[in-house]
Amino acid sequence: MLSSTAEDGEIEVRISVGTSLIVGFNTRQVWIYTQLQHLEPTYLDLEWNGAVSYMKLAHSIRGLASEGVKKPLTHRQKQRVHKRVKKLTNLREKKQLARAKKEKTASSGIEPPKDDLDSNTSDEDKTTAFTDQNNTWLKPVVKSRDNRKKSLKSDGRERKIKVDANGEKVTKLTDVLSNEDLSDESDSSDDPPGDEFGSAGSDSGLDTDASGGEDELPIEKAAKKLKKQHTEDMKLAEEEMQMNITDQEVFAFPSTEAKQEPLGLNEVQQRIKDVVMVLSDFKRLREQNRPRSEYIELLRDDLCTYYSYNQFLMDRLMELFPVSELLEFLEASEVQRPLTIRANSLKTRRRDLAQALINRGVNLDPVGKWTKVGLVIYSSTVPVGATPEYLAGHYIIQGASSLLPVMALAPQENERILDMCAAPGGKASHIAAVMKNTGVLFANDANQERIKAVVGNFHRLGVVNSIICSYDGRKFPTIMKGLDRVLLDAPCTGTGVVAKDPTVKMSKDQVDIQRCCNLQRQLLLAAIDCVNARSSTGGYVVYSTCSILPEENEWVIDYALRKRDVKIVPMGLDFGKEGFVNYRHHR
Repeated sequence: MLSSTAEDGEIEVRISVGTSLIVGFNTRQVWIYTQLQHLEPTYLDLEWNGAVSYMKLAHSIRGLASEGVKKPLTHRQKQRVHKRVKKLTNLREKKQLARAKKEKTASSGIEPPKDDLDSNTSDEDKTTAFTDQNNTWLKPVVKSRDNRKKSLKSDGRERKIKVDANGEKVTKLTDVLSNEDLSDESDSSDDPPGDEFGSAGSDSGLDTDASGGEDELPIEKAAKKLKKQHTEDMKLAEEEMQMNITDQEVFAFPSTEAKQEPLGLNEVQQRIKDVVMVLSDFKRLREQNRPRSEYIELLRDDLCTYYSYNQFLMDRLMELFPVSELLEFLEASEVQRPLTIRANSLKTRRRDLAQALINRGVNLDPVGKWTKVGLVIYSSTVPVGATPEYLAGHYIIQGASSLLPVMALAPQENERILDMCAAPGGKASHIAAVMKNTGVLFANDANQERIKAVVGNFHRLGVVNSIICSYDGRKFPTIMKGLDRVLLDAPCTGTGVVAKDPTVKMSKDQVDIQRCCNLQRQLLLAAIDCVNARSSTGGYVVYSTCSILPEENEWVIDYALRKRDVKIVPMGLDFGKEGFVNYRHHR
């Protein structure tokens, strides 16, 4: 049902919702809504403030209604509409109950008390909906009505409140679907939430605690609640941790007899943790008159028992690392390293090789962004060292750390390069691949039995620019000089690859370290003598070992700096830590 009237320059359109059709106005647009099926058949007065002509407005309404044009509501708009309609229904029911109660008390001659329901009724109802029976105790609040008029005019339009024959307020659709509901640009309104239903300052459920709380989605409320709970949990956990630290028992240092008693690995591990905790805050947690050296000695014995190291090597490691880093190193040395391979760029590309191995059931990934030829293999259904790709020389099994010396050497094409300790040929073949089989590569190793592995790998990988020889590296300057670059992967104790060779834990002592240190010094000086210092492209020597001891690294470099006119240059690698400049009594 569509009817209209025109009074005082205003256009009023009345649409029946018995057919679930609601028409609303918003910024000169007319929308059709069919979502509110649960409203009772009644009339909604819609007002328009002379912005468009009546004929144009009526035509727009009929056209949209006939064509069935719909504008879908957003999720938030639907929530607001249903929430407001529900509140409107509850308000109407409360009014009916209140009116029935008033009539009953008026007929009985008893003056009703002012309860909470009266405070929930709007100020506008107090001024327009009272009768002769309640005019003695209902007083219109002029101030509130003035404030209401001011708030109703805040949006630039004047709204009227209609009252039907039964004395009920006729609700306008503009109250149910306000501008803030149909606007996606703003989530707040200048009018108070209670003004839309004629209730200002109500204590009932029609008012919200905050203007933003009513507009929040359930997921937003749940997120806020979860965040608050997480903050409380973190605070409680911090308090509990501080309480545990304060109340924990002080470690009791074992007696001499208790040290001799055998303990299980679990007890030894727990005592290691206790000693480490005491050393972390020694002043507060130590026993009175107990020196730090006794705790260090107890920790050393327990570490030797738990990780199966000899006392000499454990002493060296404890001198090299702080306690926390020492435990991390020992744990890392117990973990088996993943298998890594290097793609031979002379015969294939890493992408093609990876695809071929994946098709054979190999689970692999690139080693990292720092290399373009390395692949790490996690699992394989076929032997990695017996695949057709391996036999064809498409890759070689090689550790990821052994790729770094060649990257630091940075070979160039058409250069003369020497690998002084080349066996078994992994780094030498990598140099040939970087040089693209140009120039000359001298692969030397003093052990003639190990040089056979170099020959086999070079044939399989397709290296054709190499000369393989077996000389004592210390005498190589007497055989050949004038090289552009030299790679010296010197023999060492292997303390950095304990995971590969666990026998290092018990087999190395001071004599082994001194023997390796002397040999490394002589080899490094020979390598420096082989290089042409006036080379236009080179003049570089790379020294590398598999040891972490300063005696085999920093001491050897320091010796070369004092014996030869050389200097240290950056390697060009963007990871790793710099070596020691000062170490204990060595400055």
